[in-house]
Amino acid sequence: MTPEQLRAFCLGFNAAVEEFPFTPQTSVFKVMGKVFALSALDAEPLKVNLKCEPELAVRLREEHAAIVPGYHMNKRHWNTVTVSGLPDALVRELVEDSYDLVVAGLPRAERLRLDRP
Repeated sequence: MTPEQLRAFCLGFNAAVEEFPFTPQTSVFKVMGKVFALSALDAEPLKVNLKCEPELAVRLREEHAAIVPGYHMNKRHWNTVTVSGLPDALVRELVEDSYDLVVAGLPRAERLRLDRP
């Protein structure tokens, strides 16, 4: 997966936006103001921080060398994923899971607004 493909995939989710609150090089992808992915898209190798269920996060770290505790994040809930070390389908699944976790934590009224076209 290329940086452009990662950006497009993240922005393809309903109400997803890209912001740069830290540095111009760090893309922060949010839904309804809540972060679901962070990446320095021009970095080599390409990495992305993604939210994850704590139990699954531990299991993924054990199974994949390309997945480690989230850099500068709550290590229990976030993983740093080296994109080149995993199949694209798994990276997409992890990004989607992160988005879904963040949406599930939104207030009901905001979740309902996301369902409307």
